[in-house]
Amino acid sequence: MKGIKDLLIEELYDIYSAEEQIVEALPKMVAASESPDLKKAFQSHLKETKGQVQRLKKIFKILKVEKKEKLCKAAKGLIQECKEVLKNSKTKSAIRDAALISKAQRIEHYEIAAYGTVRTFAKEIDLDTIVDLLQQTLDEEGNADKKLTEIAEGGLLKTGINQQANMPNEKSTKTNRSKTSTRTNKKSTSSKKLAAAR
Repeated sequence: MKGIKDLLIEELYDIYSAEEQIVEALPKMVAASESPDLKKAFQSHLKETKGQVQRLKKIFKILKVEKKEKLCKAAKGLIQECKEVLKNSKTKSAIRDAALISKAQRIEHYEIAAYGTVRTFAKEIDLDTIVDLLQQTLDEEGNADKKLTEIAEGGLLKTGINQQANMPNEKSTKTNRSKTSTRTNKKSTSSKKLAAAR
C-alpha cells in the first residue's frame, strides 16, 4: 500500500462488500419483523442502502478505479448473527423484534465507524466531493440507528416485552387475593368487637 489514498480505496472496497451483503439480508429482516414500525424502518433502510451502493459506485468513478470483488468478513459475521436470531426463534414476537434490533444496531455501528474512517481519509487528501458523499451516508446510518432506538424504547419494549414481564402471574394473583381477603376479615372482626363494646 503506497499511501492514504490506497488505504482509502481498500476500505471502500470493504464497505461496498458490506453494503451488498446488507441489501441481500434486509428483506429477510423485513419479513421477520412483527412490529409495523420495525418493518417500516427496515424497508426504509433497505432503500437507503441501495442508494448508498450507488453513491459508492460514484466515488469509484471519481477515484477512477474499478470496484473490486472483496468479501467484508466483519459484515458477514454480523449478518450471520441476525440469521441466528431467525433460526433460533421461529415465530414473530416482541422478543424476536428486540433481538433483531440488537443485531441491526451492531451492523449500524460498524458502518458508522467504517464510513467515519474513510471520510477522514478522504478529508486528509482534500477529496472534498467524496467527503460530502460519505457524509450523506454517515447521516443516513446515524438516523437509522436512532430510529431503531426510538422503536425499542418508545414502543416495542414498553408495550411488548415489559408489559408481559410486568403482568402478574397466576400464583402472585392468588397470593394478592388471599392477602386482601385476610385484611377484609380482620376489618370485619374489628368492627364486630367495636359494636359489642358499645
